[in-house]
Amino acid sequence: MNDRFVVVGAGTMGLGIAYVAAGAGHAVELVEVDPGRAAEAPVRLASLWDRAVQRGKLDADEAAANRERLVVRTSLAEVAAEPGVLVEAVPERLELKRAVLAVAATLRPALLGSNTSSISIGELAVGLPQPERFLGLHFFNPVWAMALLEVVVGPATAPETTDTAVTLARRLGKDPVVVRDLPGFATSRLGVALGLEAIRMVADGVASPADIDKAMVLGYRHPVGPLELTDMVGLDVRLDIARTLQTAYGDRFAPPPLLVEMVAEGRLGKKSGQGFYRWVDGVKQ
Repeated sequence: MNDRFVVVGAGTMGLGIAYVAAGAGHAVELVEVDPGRAAEAPVRLASLWDRAVQRGKLDADEAAANRERLVVRTSLAEVAAEPGVLVEAVPERLELKRAVLAVAATLRPALLGSNTSSISIGELAVGLPQPERFLGLHFFNPVWAMALLEVVVGPATAPETTDTAVTLARRLGKDPVVVRDLPGFATSRLGVALGLEAIRMVADGVASPADIDKAMVLGYRHPVGPLELTDMVGLDVRLDIARTLQTAYGDRFAPPPLLVEMVAEGRLGKKSGQGFYRWVDGVKQ
């Protein structure tokens, strides 16, 4: 497998995947069809590398080398065939992901992955010419800080593809877990259940978001509380995942009305500046 690593989607997760792939020595092509977001992507990544240098995580030469490994494309048509790895990280909607994967598969990557956090790998694989090379590569936010990579094995995924994905995870500095292809996999199914219940507690007036989060951090040793995590992931993303899980498992995953209302009002969390907390320049207030 060659070192070319293609990431489709320059949102929060796509940027994070590109960041760690470049840091692991891959030649990274980040594909983003939105012109504004494509122009912004290298600036945001440069800021991350600068911050890593300031914190002593990288030296200046390493950061410069990582920048040199990154190229931004505005279409998959600009990507040469047969990359080593291609990961889609577009929004959590089945038809959108299927459309992106259909085009991506024509490039014949050695390993084709989806960063989906809840959609069935088997459903995403429908129509792909080489489904044995396809699986889920579910990264966690922020990608550069979170050690876990959930490798999701679809019904057609070949054993050697799973082995390659586990090796890739370790090269990226991740600690992989391998799970079966069931909706929500392991992490989203548990994490979303906790997040939805925390939102219901806010709506019921049980406690403030800050105190609910504090209880989970101090009482259960979670690194961040479920409401702060929802803000970081994006309320719109959580809503999409909840609806997917509701379809699969029933109304225990029904999104709370408060979540639906906040998304409709544009209160999406960190990326919009307002969710359960107020965020300024990416910092929780």
